[in-house]
Amino acid sequence: MQTSTRDRIVVAASRLLQRQGYVGTGIKQIAQEAQATLGSVYHFFPGGKEAVAVAAIKHGTEEFATLLRKALDSDDDPAEAVMVCARQLADELRESGWIDGCPVTAAALETLGTDSEIQQACADALRGWEQLVRDKLLGCGFPSQSARELATTVISALEGAEVTAQVNRSEEPLQVVGRQLARLVRSYEV
Repeated sequence: MQTSTRDRIVVAASRLLQRQGYVGTGIKQIAQEAQATLGSVYHFFPGGKEAVAVAAIKHGTEEFATLLRKALDSDDDPAEAVMVCARQLADELRESGWIDGCPVTAAALETLGTDSEIQQACADALRGWEQLVRDKLLGCGFPSQSARELATTVISALEGAEVTAQVNRSEEPLQVVGRQLARLVRSYEV
């Protein structure tokens, strides 16, 4: 099945934003990476670079949500499932040569303090990932407030560990965080 031009643009922009951030990614580079004309990019995204970036962030958000769902569904024990997620993130990061980290981190940090659609897409991503973790915990019988707070802690810790792993070119931060998050989740288990 052939990928549509629009989809190629979104996927290329997602990878570039993930690796270079919003500021470091140009619209011409997106077109080139997508093997599309600049006219095609503007045809599908009349709002220009910001519109492409929002679509790319949403794409990256769903890719990570798929990984997260798979990890959370891999084990009935939520502590083990969180460790699986940390291991998968470490494996994927290592396999990418330490360049394919979180799909929203760079764009989120570059647009802090703005009321842009990019910042909103990043915030929506983090909330959505927290909801997936919260749903897992609620399904395991955790009280609502504990599930909410643990979900925020899990996503925040994984985000920080992923950046640290990238900077240090090491799986260790994600492995350590996975183990410690599992210990934390177990301390709440009902």
